[in-house]
Amino acid sequence: MRRSKRNLGVFGLLLAPLAAAQTATVTFDEGWAGWSGPQGGGGATTIEPTGGHPGAHAHTVFNNFGITFSTDANAAFLGDYGSATSVTIGVDVRVESIAMLGSPVPRTLVLDVRSYSLAQDGYPWTSVWHPLALLESGQDWARYAVTFDPNAATLPAGWGGSGAEDPITFEPRLPDGVTFADVLAQVESLAFTTLEPGMFYGFADFDLRIDNLHIARVADPVFADGFEAD
Repeated sequence: MRRSKRNLGVFGLLLAPLAAAQTATVTFDEGWAGWSGPQGGGGATTIEPTGGHPGAHAHTVFNNFGITFSTDANAAFLGDYGSATSVTIGVDVRVESIAMLGSPVPRTLVLDVRSYSLAQDGYPWTSVWHPLALLESGQDWARYAVTFDPNAATLPAGWGGSGAEDPITFEPRLPDGVTFADVLAQVESLAFTTLEPGMFYGFADFDLRIDNLHIARVADPVFADGFEAD
């Protein structure tokens, strides 16, 4: 096999692999963009125009079992992830303090990817989830992210499932017949939360800031090398 001069002339600009990517980042400079944070009797979440990473950011001061930032309205974070071969989801977080009865306590930050359509047996949703970081008082701004294959049939390492309960261990798991890929094909809500499925918590005081909610979906590379056999 040798290179065809004709093909080199026609396809010379297509020798490098090309990858299509869809990305979105919520910076809070234009508001919540379909996301929401903790509100109510335990405190509030407000958007502050400065002090983020950089610029605007969301600041939560809240007393509750945990805190959750979620969207079921921002289309960039929802829908069928299956058209991508790789997905990265991340968030920037600064922890002023997390305390219980005045003493610092850690909390795990979890990415929870939810499907209402796959919910069964009275559960509000079926989800797959991944612990992103251990949050502790005094942590400066840091990016926490995970990259995964949305078409994986089994749970990737480090991931868990919810929407059903193991009859022996009573730990959360995916319902029978539902795979990781099934959930990623019907994403109807996305959450960053300190409420890890299957865990129980006491009330804590949270003073926490978030910024740059990010998603990147990368599709199959396209190869066009311009070679042909003579």
